[in-house]
Amino acid sequence: MKAWLGLGSNLQQPVAQLEEALSRLAAIDQIELLATSSFYRTPPWGDEQQGDFINAVAQIETSLDPVPLLRVLQSIENLMGRQRTGRRWGPRLIDIDLLLYSDLQYRSDDLEIPHPRMHERAFVLVPLCELDKTMEIPTLGSVDQLLQKLDCSGIRRLTGEGQG
Repeated sequence: MKAWLGLGSNLQQPVAQLEEALSRLAAIDQIELLATSSFYRTPPWGDEQQGDFINAVAQIETSLDPVPLLRVLQSIENLMGRQRTGRRWGPRLIDIDLLLYSDLQYRSDDLEIPHPRMHERAFVLVPLCELDKTMEIPTLGSVDQLLQKLDCSGIRRLTGEGQG
């Protein structure tokens, strides 16, 4: 099944953190990394009193169902040193979000697909649009149409090393 992941970091060499996370994802037997967007420098969202983030989106093929996939993503975050304490939307060593899982709509206490706030976040939609601008997000619309409603002025694509 195809799925899309959002990756972000703003601590301890964020580009290297994203590269390590992508490498760890590619090493999982049940996951094939199909495409990765460029890396983008983005202003913080929610809690703006912190440094800029580096964000990207990856498209994967996986044999894992959504909840086991979420557990794998959380395991990678934990192995990389992610701390789940602190302020909401605060600084992150690594964050890997399950954005979409094919066209599935799913909700449980642990997981909601599509990601419930992805349509509000230019730092998700800009790299997702790079991979597939006509992609339809169930119940919300196409990525390019959703992106037109957001302020993208602070988002900068990285060039050269670390662009994904």
